[in-house]
Amino acid sequence: MRILRELADRETVAATAAALSMTPSAVSQQLKVLGREAGVPLLEPDGRRLRFTDAGRALVVRADEVLDALDRATDEMAAYARSPRGRVRVASFPSGAALLLPAVLEAAEAIGVELDVSDEDVPASAAPALLADYDVVLTHRDERSAPLSGPRLHVETLMREPIDLVLPSGHRLASQERVRVDELAGESWISVRGGFPVDDVLLSVAAVTEIRPRVAHRINDFRVIEELVAASRGVALLPRYSVLHPALVRLPLAGVRAARIYELVTRPGAARRPAVGAVLDSFRAAAARKLST
Repeated sequence: MRILRELADRETVAATAAALSMTPSAVSQQLKVLGREAGVPLLEPDGRRLRFTDAGRALVVRADEVLDALDRATDEMAAYARSPRGRVRVASFPSGAALLLPAVLEAAEAIGVELDVSDEDVPASAAPALLADYDVVLTHRDERSAPLSGPRLHVETLMREPIDLVLPSGHRLASQERVRVDELAGESWISVRGGFPVDDVLLSVAAVTEIRPRVAHRINDFRVIEELVAASRGVALLPRYSVLHPALVRLPLAGVRAARIYELVTRPGAARRPAVGAVLDSFRAAAARKLST
């Protein structure tokens, strides 16, 4: 069942074998055994690859449930033995990690949960694939886009962070309380790569003004964007809690609802594992504290 789930996550026998430290032939043999035990075809040829039959896809969902139950049992036995409550693998986008991770790490340490955290700066659409390697994925999306969904996902909305216009202090619009989108015609923009929430909002601004923004630079590091804006190399849209540069002016956009949504993505039932549930609770608490300040 674990091999079947890995194949669903990684798509090829070779990648599955590498993840499980097995040979491709051993993986293929185990899949054949599982197919015989199931009594129905689980996989079928698709060129040089294998694809899941309807029965195979259904069994992958059940495999998630079975393996989740085994993981919970392991955590429970560890708790009875008074050993550490286990390791939780977390993926987060950089600015979200900067905002929430210090408090999450502190809470995990206090209850004996070991966190293994990695930076995964990918669009929200790529978050489900990260569950092949992580227990919890913190991702973000433009609030106008649809939430992630799927039979092998559990998605929880964590918080909403407004996205503001960021200007150098000497900009002609810096003294205003808010800025209309039509006042930004002709500006040079510094944005992130396509597919991320900040760029999605910029596209919405373009739709309202019917003017295609002139994007001078595309940089995914918010600190670099702040330095360029401070040097009057353009204006930018940035998440409200991420702006740190003292020489910048942050203003809301008038008439445009602009924000990114933080989401926690896990496998269905993963929260029933004590360690994972505790980590999710610590993210909720960290987000609530940030929103209350």
